[in-house]
Amino acid sequence: MAFKSKTPGKGLTRKSELKTKAPLSSRGGLSARPAAPKPPPSPHDEKKALQKRTLRALERAKKAAAEAGVDLSEWENDFIDSVSDRVKTYGRAFADPDKGAINGTLSLLQGVKLREIRQKVKARAVKPADEEN
Repeated sequence: MAFKSKTPGKGLTRKSELKTKAPLSSRGGLSARPAAPKPPPSPHDEKKALQKRTLRALERAKKAAAEAGVDLSEWENDFIDSVSDRVKTYGRAFADPDKGAINGTLSLLQGVKLREIRQKVKARAVKPADEEN
């Protein structure tokens, strides 16, 4: 053992007491009560947050197309409008649980189509800038 007392039966002792420079309460370090931990979000709150993110993604896709001057097809406009309406009304845009995640708002194919629309806008927004040079 590394710490042995010279006299058997007697524990380690300190020659002087521990002292602080100032009382803890006057330093302000421990006088405040620590913040209580936040409770985990409820499943209802998580679902609402996911719906908001989905609606924002749909709005961003449409807004990016308008700002870039890219004309979306009639089908793509209808797709964005109908999906956003269904998410607002029902909380999700598909009914068959085999088509997407149970707690998701878009089916797998709807997510793919949204990504394709955003890539189309991004690709067509870059081309006119390249053609000017």
